[in-house]
Amino acid sequence: MRIAFLTAPEGVEQVELTEPWEAAKEAGHETVLVSTKPGEIQAFNHLDKADTFPVDAVVGDTSADSFDALVLPGGVANPDFLRMDEKAVAFVKDFFEQGRPVAAICHAPWTLVEAGVVRDRVLTSWPSLRTDIGNAGGTWVDEQVKICDQGPNKLVTSRKPDDLKAFCEAFLDVFAQETA
Repeated sequence: MRIAFLTAPEGVEQVELTEPWEAAKEAGHETVLVSTKPGEIQAFNHLDKADTFPVDAVVGDTSADSFDALVLPGGVANPDFLRMDEKAVAFVKDFFEQGRPVAAICHAPWTLVEAGVVRDRVLTSWPSLRTDIGNAGGTWVDEQVKICDQGPNKLVTSRKPDDLKAFCEAFLDVFAQETA
């Protein structure tokens, strides 16, 4: 599988990028870092700068057609930057319209809210997004991992870094089922 990992140029929670990335690579998948600008992204450990990572593709120069699935890492600033970028929002929405699986953790569902794809879906996230998800027509649950198939695609969500092991196992299983 070819999996897009979409992040803003800065603000992604490093562990929410690197652990799913490594899990996908170990499972034999091609991982592609997509961002809104070329160059490098700046990851964070909470509010402190962490490592930088090279961008493989720019969101305006690629499309969901080029990928089998999408992973949206969190971080407080990351999805807030993404939801202000029309091309990033359109990129995310296209995965749903094409029925391709999507996985999002922590604050990443903010981008899903902006893309208008949570209505009638059941998902989890960092607890502070509960009201936003509800206002967008989704149902928020407090679960380690939630897999929702009540829509055009399968959506895998998790709450926080402590859920990463379960999140990685769930999205890899769902992605494998969807491309089998």
